[in-house]
Amino acid sequence: MSLIVHQIGPTCTIQDQGRIGYLDQGLSRSGAADILALHEGAALLGQSPEFAALEMAGMGGAFEATQNMRIALTGARMQASIDGSPVAWNASHHLGPGQRLVIGAALQGNYGYLHLGGGIDSEVFLGSRSAHLTARIGRAVQPGDRLTCGPDAGDASLKLTPSERFSGGVLRVVASFQTPLFDDATLDRFARTSFQRGARANRMGMQVNSDGDGFAATGQLNILSEVITPGDIQMTGTGDPFILLPECQTTGGYPRIATVLPCDMPRAAQTPAGGAITFEFVTLDQAADLHAAFLADLARLPSKVEALVRDPHDIPDLLSYQLISGVISATD
Repeated sequence: MSLIVHQIGPTCTIQDQGRIGYLDQGLSRSGAADILALHEGAALLGQSPEFAALEMAGMGGAFEATQNMRIALTGARMQASIDGSPVAWNASHHLGPGQRLVIGAALQGNYGYLHLGGGIDSEVFLGSRSAHLTARIGRAVQPGDRLTCGPDAGDASLKLTPSERFSGGVLRVVASFQTPLFDDATLDRFARTSFQRGARANRMGMQVNSDGDGFAATGQLNILSEVITPGDIQMTGTGDPFILLPECQTTGGYPRIATVLPCDMPRAAQTPAGGAITFEFVTLDQAADLHAAFLADLARLPSKVEALVRDPHDIPDLLSYQLISGVISATD
């Protein structure tokens, strides 16, 4: 089973949860920018969250099914239709042979996800199917490609109310390696400042802007390069913060004022340009509790799905359905 790609946005890539254990060789994890969206798609299709999906950055595409299959749509909400009829986002749907799925631009957020029942069956490299464009692993999906999938044991169409994370908000952070290099007044001002996501952003990182002065560290020109992790908030020479994302570099010498918790990284990645962001410092113990609660929420997602009931106005062939079983005559 496969989807033929007829049209596609310029930076749509296959992503799973990324590859672990290669930082010492200069390779960052990559993987989905919104890991929560992978789990939501898995819950909707009744399959493993380790399966790969198509990550659509800002723009979707046009696809044609070759056989009966199921899909799910999660992450940043995008306009979507099947054979011209609108379909719900954050839901799973059936596609028949020759049916055409069209996904438009993001309406809220940045990264939308197309999941296939059985998962996208692409090449595994270093334990992951994730493309890593900055490391030249894999490539962006192109017109003419086929997204093949494994066997799908399910048949239900389901919906799920997503976690709200598409308009910015509070990002919880912990102290990083260089946090002590920032004086207390600077750290306090950082925590009280309202930022906006800037226009400069990709899968390596995203700039956040504010109206005040930059945030400088003591002796920042003498900092040695150290290990980098997604979520680190790195300051440029002008004191402008960048939140590092899944394809970030593995080492760096810019000072890092804090690190965003993994459970808040989906919110960071999905904040649209101009969206408001504030940072809240938490202790390591609080961070551990928040992460444990996040993992528990992920585990509960399959219990939160419910049946997708289609609006009869969105069914073009309504008369072909046997809506009332066993009725032969309205008068007998």
